[in-house]
Amino acid sequence: MSTLTQNSMTNHHAPGLIQQVSETLHVWHERYRTRRELTNWTARDLHDVGLSWTDIAYEADKPFWRA
Repeated sequence: MSTLTQNSMTNHHAPGLIQQVSETLHVWHERYRTRRELTNWTARDLHDVGLSWTDIAYEADKPFWRA
């Protein structure tokens, strides 16, 4: 008779891995969204925060996975 049960075969690392993947996807989505939002800022908005159009172009051209 086997001593293994349904619970002993459960992968207890999966919840942590799923959480980590979920957090990474969320960060990537936020980077993508905010970089696209920057491209819609006005000259006044940029002046208020001390950025130039060159700064915005550099940031918006980054891929979502790069910080």
